Amino acid sequence: MDKIIDENKQGESLILEQKKDNKRKLFIESYGCAMNFSDSEIVASIMANQGFNTTQHLEDADLVLVNTCSIRDKAEQTVRKRLEKYNAVKRAHNPKMKVGVLGCMAERLKTKFLEEEKIVDLVVGPDAYKDLPNLLAEVDEGRDAINVMLSKEETYGDISPVRLNTNGVTAFVSITRGCDNMCTFCVVPFTRGRERSRDPQSILEEVNDLWNRGFKEITLLGQNVDSYLWYGGGLKKDFEKASEIQKATSVNFSKLLELCAKAQPKMRIRFSTSNPQDLTLDVVKTMAKYNNICNHIHLPVQSGSDRILKEMNRLHTRKEYMTLIDNIRQIIPDCAISQDMIVGFPTETEDDFQDTVSLMNYVKYNFGYMFTYSERPGTLAERKMKDDVPEEVKKRRLQDIVDLQRDHSEIKTKEHLNTIVEVLIEKESKKSNSQWSGRTSQNIVAVFPKGSYKIGDFVNVKITDCTSATLIGEAIGYSDNN
Repeated sequence: MDKIIDENKQGESLILEQKKDNKRKLFIESYGCAMNFSDSEIVASIMANQGFNTTQHLEDADLVLVNTCSIRDKAEQTVRKRLEKYNAVKRAHNPKMKVGVLGCMAERLKTKFLEEEKIVDLVVGPDAYKDLPNLLAEVDEGRDAINVMLSKEETYGDISPVRLNTNGVTAFVSITRGCDNMCTFCVVPFTRGRERSRDPQSILEEVNDLWNRGFKEITLLGQNVDSYLWYGGGLKKDFEKASEIQKATSVNFSKLLELCAKAQPKMRIRFSTSNPQDLTLDVVKTMAKYNNICNHIHLPVQSGSDRILKEMNRLHTRKEYMTLIDNIRQIIPDCAISQDMIVGFPTETEDDFQDTVSLMNYVKYNFGYMFTYSERPGTLAERKMKDDVPEEVKKRRLQDIVDLQRDHSEIKTKEHLNTIVEVLIEKESKKSNSQWSGRTSQNIVAVFPKGSYKIGDFVNVKITDCTSATLIGEAIGYSDNN
């Protein structure tokens, strides 16, 4: 659950610049976290070189791909409904259409999709996208195709992602793949494999390329970005076997963050997602050192109860987490902190839940992503624990912390009243076409009258009003970043 699920983006069909020589059409939809949307850009790049242009008309597609998520049952059910829709269109309008499943759900349900239910033609796991041309050739010959092998090396560092449905201002840059944390509620280690990091040189090249193409903000992305470690390639767990020279020249996340900040000093840099046991203070100090590293840390805690944290196999305690929060606030006083939280985990008592409430009251997060526990097939929790908290209790606890978070968000947002904040303009405001919308360094949405400013500008905004989640103000000029 350490991955942010942006509900507004679920099911986006992606479109990119058309190549005139490409004759086949690709319809690609994404569900799940930012990693999945980033992976879809890699897939689109590969398929563009195979003669495919994207389309947003499902009926016209020669190939339909859905990039899937296994982290919550809701996501799986949604994807199943989409597969039913694809197949209905295939039967009624386009019998030659091929349907494929990508990503985490593909790895987990490979046999079921292909052999038992026969609802897809190809299944491609998160580490096998480079094999898509070969798999598609198999499908074109009338055979089902599958590759869900997890890789110890694949990072896609040599593929320049096509930027899909982008605002031209912000972009994701993947720096790690896989995860070594065996949280009992999470399927990621089983669907995305062991943790490995991407060559820092390829990351810097992508960052520089994005700047040259006009992008103003990047998010360094990984299941667990803080444990980034490059020592020449290979799994993180094998670092202890590395040579002395490899260890001496290795690059950790703090160093990578600094390299990116120095490479493009006027480009904003964010990162996600962090894990409490891996977020070291040298990372926080690097954030404080460079003005272009945004003052926001997404720091999932999952529960405020030490007993539940142990059941989840989280590698931090309540006290360690609170100490980390204190240290962040001491080093970067205006740093925004957001959370992931699960309620109703197996055996969670009312006392355990109240520990979560008290932790939230201690931290007062700027915002958060909160869920009821959803048993995921294949996880340690599913195999060894009974999902024993009644659904009505889960829903009540979730509503309690959602209400509490809303109160805390309002408190934290009001702290910006009568201050001047830097906003990067990303798009038109949803509520008014006479206003721009963008985000502050703390990842808070701000809206203000358009004036003569344009998308991609860094603007200083005087905050005069706010809602619980949005700042409202007036632009007073360009910031130094322009």
